[in-house]
Amino acid sequence: VFCLFAQQVTVYVSSSAGDRITPKPAIRFGSVKKSGSRTAIRIDESARDQTIIGFGASFLEAGMICINSLDHQEQEELFRAIFDPKTGAGFSAMKTVNGATDFMSAGPFFTYDDTPGDVELRHFSIQRDLGPNGLIPYIKRAQHHGKFVLQAPMDYPPDWMLYNVNTNQDVNPKYYDTLARFYLAYLKAYQKNGIFIDYLSLFNEPGAYTNISYPEIRDLLKNHVGPLFAKSGIKTKLQVSENPTRAGARKYYPVVLDDPEARKYVATLPYHGYDFTQLRKSPTKANGYTFSEFKNISELHKMYPDLPLWMTEVCFWNRGTPWAKPLPRAQFSDGDFWGHQIMADLKAGASGWTYWNMILDQQGGPELISPIHHDGVDNKQQPLIIVNRNTKRVIYTGGFYYLAHFSKFIRPGFVRIEATCASDSLDCVAFQAPDKKIAVEVINSSSTPQDILLNWQGKSASTSLPATSITTLLWKQ
Repeated sequence: VFCLFAQQVTVYVSSSAGDRITPKPAIRFGSVKKSGSRTAIRIDESARDQTIIGFGASFLEAGMICINSLDHQEQEELFRAIFDPKTGAGFSAMKTVNGATDFMSAGPFFTYDDTPGDVELRHFSIQRDLGPNGLIPYIKRAQHHGKFVLQAPMDYPPDWMLYNVNTNQDVNPKYYDTLARFYLAYLKAYQKNGIFIDYLSLFNEPGAYTNISYPEIRDLLKNHVGPLFAKSGIKTKLQVSENPTRAGARKYYPVVLDDPEARKYVATLPYHGYDFTQLRKSPTKANGYTFSEFKNISELHKMYPDLPLWMTEVCFWNRGTPWAKPLPRAQFSDGDFWGHQIMADLKAGASGWTYWNMILDQQGGPELISPIHHDGVDNKQQPLIIVNRNTKRVIYTGGFYYLAHFSKFIRPGFVRIEATCASDSLDCVAFQAPDKKIAVEVINSSSTPQDILLNWQGKSASTSLPATSITTLLWKQ
């Protein structure tokens, strides 16, 4: 995707006018120009920050159910569009799940060992994940088209490990060793079936699902899971767990990380992006979005610079974001909100960014319902890709294309460099590859085109950004 001619800038655009990662005429760097009415964007590769893990979404049974409603050729086209790094979006950082979640929809709620009291895990089985709508065939088909890292959290351990599923859903400490072996059995079973899980997150949204506290997570990690993994020689890296908000991550993660014996087992810090549901009823900067929640990630990045941060889940959903209804929606303009979310996390120091539901149907489902496990009715959500299971139409949403600009052009191993852009309607972020290639993403949220002047190493290049668009600018030194 990078041009071979020095000082020439390759341009790709997705816009409300209909462009979808469309190549545009290249521009060239020349002598320094005065910006005039144009917005100046300055790139400085000497100011460097985090290294990128990747971008992507989640493997869930609901998505595979939708894929299986299409004929084989349409399925292959869909997988290529998502995972092929040359012809598609090249998703590079994916989430899978350990047991049931709200969109593990191929059957009832489950874990891999629902036999009460089975502390020896004799009945442990990932059989459901091997079925036609299961995660293992889903992941393997994706791996045929692209390469990505996998991280996996768990909503709940088996109910029998809890004090009481009806009244106290905390893990009984007498099962901590069993739970540690449960995690290890999961990883080994997947590896036996040809899938390596790169990162294991102990709990998904603790307190919202498993009602376990961070001091308890710290003790489980440092005294049970961490030592067992170290002894076993498993290569999977451990994550602290995933708080539902950036503010929650900033508040609670130090409880674990400031204990040296726990911290030594933590490889990355995943968190979720659901702060925005509390902030406002309109997803545009023009309506007063301050992005104040991202300061929490900036602070974590400064506190623990050696631990990569990773936004591993976010979406619109009916019960939690009423201003986002109706769902799902296909408007390209919806991508502008997600583009700004991605940029804000990256500017705060995040190394990875993963959306929740990659694929859902025309109704924003199908979803799993298990009220006792906090998976309720009317949980319709917004996916990146809508598959109409009746008409067989596939719709790539605005969110998909904005995310695709990052996943396709900002590859694992790129490093964030400084990009400044003083404009209310424009937002930008820049990266440098190991071979010194530079990639800049620019979002124009305005309903009118915006002229920019790209300044780099004493040279300038000018171009115009279409209304409501994301533009990728690429060049090599």
